[in-house]
Amino acid sequence: MQHLDPESLSLLALGEELGDDAAAHLRACPDCAEDYAGLRRAVVAAKPGMDAGLEAAALEPPGPRVWAGIHSALGLSDDVAADPLGPSRTQAPPAAGPTTAAPPPPVPLPAPEERDGRNRPRGGAGWMRRPGVWLAAAAAAALLTAGIVWSAQQSRPAVTPLAQAELAPVDRHSATGVARVLETGDGQRTLEVRVDKNEARGYQEVWLIAPDLSRLVSLGVMTSDAGSFAVPAGLDLAKYPIVDVSDEPMDGNPAHSSVSIVRGTLAS
Repeated sequence: MQHLDPESLSLLALGEELGDDAAAHLRACPDCAEDYAGLRRAVVAAKPGMDAGLEAAALEPPGPRVWAGIHSALGLSDDVAADPLGPSRTQAPPAAGPTTAAPPPPVPLPAPEERDGRNRPRGGAGWMRRPGVWLAAAAAAALLTAGIVWSAQQSRPAVTPLAQAELAPVDRHSATGVARVLETGDGQRTLEVRVDKNEARGYQEVWLIAPDLSRLVSLGVMTSDAGSFAVPAGLDLAKYPIVDVSDEPMDGNPAHSSVSIVRGTLAS
């Protein structure tokens, strides 16, 4: 007997329309009907509101080995080694004793007009016939994503704003902008610069300049309307408080061109 392939069953469970031939096979084949029922329950469990006529089935939580693998792959600390979905954080199991579990509600098969007849042999995809396998994989993927987000948030360094400058146009230019100095927890300082337009005839270069304009330090080239530049360790910003964006020609001369586009003074 030619069975419905896993792709068709998955599309069917998601509400895709298939043809009359597939519908007839699904009604006559217990194996395909069982697979469809499992897939459909998973879809309803994930989206309880999509089918008012179906009751959402609870997804089975992944075993402790899933979290152990995520914990190891992300290199997390021992403080979060415990399975977040383990017995300590879930409802206690019922007391031992004879119980009579109510049978799960029947999952109705789709009407014949919801098929297009795409029947393909199952081949070697037998594991797809066990919804619990890919449900566990989906749960593991969700836990892995949550773990990555949590780890990124924990490892993100704290940033403290130190100073800011409003950048005004110089001479014939009309661009404006803003610059600010940020410091991370390890003491690294960064100058962030943004201008509303690029008026350079050559290229833009960012400088820190002394109040009397006699001394200056180049932080680098800004290739767009914004850039981030490391402030050299040990550089006293009180002695170099002026932020300057210059228009530099392609002449190979590392000195300031004396043509400034915008300029402003840092203030804490």
